[in-house]
Amino acid sequence: MTDRWIDETLHPNFRTSFHAARVLHEERFENQHLVLFENEIFGRMLVLDGAIQTTEKDEFIYHEMLTHVPILAHGAARRVLIIGGGDGGMLEEALKHRAVERVVMVEIDPSVIAFSKRHLASICRDAFDDPRAQIVIADGARFVAETPERFDVVIVDSTDPVGPGAVLFTEAFYRGCHRVLTPGGVLVTQNGVPFLQGDELVASVASFRRLFRDGSCYMATIPTYTGGPMAFGWASDDPTLRRIAPTTLAERFRAAALDTRYYTPEVHAAAFALPRYVADLIG
Repeated sequence: MTDRWIDETLHPNFRTSFHAARVLHEERFENQHLVLFENEIFGRMLVLDGAIQTTEKDEFIYHEMLTHVPILAHGAARRVLIIGGGDGGMLEEALKHRAVERVVMVEIDPSVIAFSKRHLASICRDAFDDPRAQIVIADGARFVAETPERFDVVIVDSTDPVGPGAVLFTEAFYRGCHRVLTPGGVLVTQNGVPFLQGDELVASVASFRRLFRDGSCYMATIPTYTGGPMAFGWASDDPTLRRIAPTTLAERFRAAALDTRYYTPEVHAAAFALPRYVADLIG
């Protein structure tokens, strides 16, 4: 047991601290500081430059909601693209769908994948060994601008829009995502906590609405991402996909035989009912 506390300093004038029962790995690079530690409540926690990336105990909420919502809303997804997601959690959830034939995961840094396999196996499990998965080491923005492949669902599992992750919040990047989607495909994105990061969500949804017929967001509450519920960006050229009937979602959920801990068809439908302050933000 140690008395060390790890601060999350993502938000100006607001921070949270987590007790580090044991520091498992720590590295300081030229411009980055990475810490992996164990917390009595959240298990293993990964913090990069003062921002929580993932935890063992509540990652399932984030990964389930960013994966199963677009795949089940689409209803016939066969090819899925994940941008980022080096911890493998999104890949693991997408591969739970037996009807999905191919998942391409584009990660810019191979060391992130190696690190996750070694230290976060409880999150990625054996996803990287699934024959339906293809791992591409490349810049995600360049990939969507150049690849000849097309996908039914694009999931952007990015860090916050700071440093290298900032490009994944630009309209040029979203245009590339639109380019690689099949007709009626769905794009979903990580868009932070709107109570504290409202400008980020406003900018993303504005870009979605310029590029797609339908742009909005849905929400879920993830304990370690403090400051209120988290927003996930939503964009598609098929406006009906955001309003799939709960009965239809239930049928698809049963057919997929998914083992989930947070996602249910009822939660899916309710996630698009936005609090007034969020609805006002995005207009």
